[in-house]
Amino acid sequence: MTNEEFETIKNGCIAEINRVLGNKAREYSSKQDRLHNFNEAKKIMRCNTREYALLGMLNKHTVSVTDIILKYEKEGILPDENTLEEKIGDSINYLILLKACFLEDIDKDKAEKVIQKAQLKSVAIHS
Repeated sequence: MTNEEFETIKNGCIAEINRVLGNKAREYSSKQDRLHNFNEAKKIMRCNTREYALLGMLNKHTVSVTDIILKYEKEGILPDENTLEEKIGDSINYLILLKACFLEDIDKDKAEKVIQKAQLKSVAIHS
């Protein structure tokens, strides 16, 4: 594969990711919360984090990609391009959403630590 061919594939994937994430945002998120589905899934699944809830959803796509690979490995059957676009694209999208979940949690954690430091300083000043 040439570099140009690879760039064409990469750019096509990025365009499709943008299209799908844009369409799915209208379907699965709220106006106030892009990660709404995962926050709600966490409650339904009774797990501690939305990341864990998301992992359950990601696993479905990981199994699909694994099945495609195994079918090719064991039977020599190649997937069609539409299947690849959908299954690999879904996996990439879930990984992007997982990163967004973690980054939001990291930002909240940093904010909480700043508040805690300010509260400790305030207690020290008033003591």
